[in-house]
Amino acid sequence: MIETKLKQLTGIDQYESILTFNEPNIVRGLGRSYSDQAVLANGLTLRNKMSRILEFNSDTGLLKAESGISIAEIIEVFLDKGWFPPIVPGTKFITLGGAIANDIHGKAHHVDGTFVNCVSEFSMVTPEKGRIICSRSENEDVFYATFGGLGLLGWIDTVTVQLKKVETSYFKTTAVKVKNLREMIDAFNEYDQNYRYSVAWFDPLARGENLGKGVLSLGNIAKYQDVDSGKQKNPLKLHSQKKLDLPVYLPNFALNKLSGQILNKLIEYSQSNAPALTHYDKFFFPLDAIGQWNRGYGTRGFIQYQFVIPMKDEYKILKEAMNLISSSDCTPFLNVLKKMGKGSKYLSFPMEGYTLAIDFPISKKLPELVRKLDDLVLSAGGRVYLGKDAFLERDVFRKMYPEWEEWQNIKCQLDPKGKIQNETSKRLGLLSYL
Repeated sequence: MIETKLKQLTGIDQYESILTFNEPNIVRGLGRSYSDQAVLANGLTLRNKMSRILEFNSDTGLLKAESGISIAEIIEVFLDKGWFPPIVPGTKFITLGGAIANDIHGKAHHVDGTFVNCVSEFSMVTPEKGRIICSRSENEDVFYATFGGLGLLGWIDTVTVQLKKVETSYFKTTAVKVKNLREMIDAFNEYDQNYRYSVAWFDPLARGENLGKGVLSLGNIAKYQDVDSGKQKNPLKLHSQKKLDLPVYLPNFALNKLSGQILNKLIEYSQSNAPALTHYDKFFFPLDAIGQWNRGYGTRGFIQYQFVIPMKDEYKILKEAMNLISSSDCTPFLNVLKKMGKGSKYLSFPMEGYTLAIDFPISKKLPELVRKLDDLVLSAGGRVYLGKDAFLERDVFRKMYPEWEEWQNIKCQLDPKGKIQNETSKRLGLLSYL
């Protein structure tokens, strides 16, 4: 385990003073990253506690806030006014700064793209240039390099983000059961024309003719007239603050093929029988209802392996990846398959194609499986999500992200001494200019 020195960060003056020290640092939001992105041995890990709302235009939905505010807090303040964040990941417990650092994407990426598309500008404190404003017209290269930049270019201070106007907090949903991977891809192509939000689950243990069988879940934001009279009394219902905590870590021996089969049967049933009208909290953030859900993977922990491949031989590559997973000695659990639209620049993850994310409890055989998957993804011209990666090797990373040198040149200009770093940057060689 990596030991870190934690420090609370409650003001911009604190961070500016820290930058005068020789000790390296990385800023953390709510600590929801899956890997070593927000930790730093032999340095300071700084918790961003700045979360004030600074400005809001009730006519346009343009919000300016400090980077430590969470998606959950934004929803709690603005949903009853008819505004909702336009792009959200699988949890609402992330900060605006974290959303930028990972250039998050959601179930509507094929339509809405990544988080960069709803941010008009942000301010950032850097070691070399101090506080700078970044937008599409000012410091444009830095603007795009920060999205997906893993928090390594500077501390994001304030963010101006465009919220989306909504009439209700519900989604009109439908579920399409498919028998195999070919039907799954055909279903994406058929239904994506009519549904803004789409995500699929597949049985990761299925083989042969059933390989890739699963459920495609689809949805559109419900209008006021779409909800029944009971829900019309409170059409902008907020998520519940209550959640069930998983009290203990499950024993490691419980994570096996049998428990994986049982879990996937339950997921298949729940996905297939989802209600036609679903609240946003269950539609976007189902795992948020379970506190400390990561304890379900035992004391060894888990990784979430996520990759994207372009729209070229996608059936062949996904089939090979699913075969590798189902035939391995590693037990797969939760998974998500989505269709993506056009990507951004530098270290931003998405590209037009298909992305698959799947959880694996840590085991001795896992690194071998991950290396095989990395080779397959690389051969297809795809890449691994850096915000979740735990095993990617330096040379493979550089092939997957060919703009890494351009990104590093920007990093060198803003932080020539490498004061801002994390364990990911060390592993991937993002400080090789030093």
